[in-house]
Amino acid sequence: MFDYIVRLLIMVPLVGGMAFGALWLWKKYQPGMIGGSGERALKIVEALPMGTFGKLAIVEFDGQRLLIAITRGRIEKLAEGKAVPASLSGAGAAGSVGRVR
Repeated sequence: MFDYIVRLLIMVPLVGGMAFGALWLWKKYQPGMIGGSGERALKIVEALPMGTFGKLAIVEFDGQRLLIAITRGRIEKLAEGKAVPASLSGAGAAGSVGRVR
């Protein structure tokens, strides 16, 4: 009986640590995840839920910001604007979303 408890005290933290390590590695190296390394060409600047199944999102790509509507069945571009330089997009900058045409 004592042997069983010793094995249990060794194996439970070992299996838990392996599960935690596998999840950490998956998050770190999974492409497209927020925790991925390196500079990305496409960035989701902000997302706002609108109702149960829809949301509005500002996506930055190639020096432009796009306002898109996302629903269950489709994704639609609503407006286009210029990206704000990083020096102006800090805290306290009014209108940091960009100019919408």
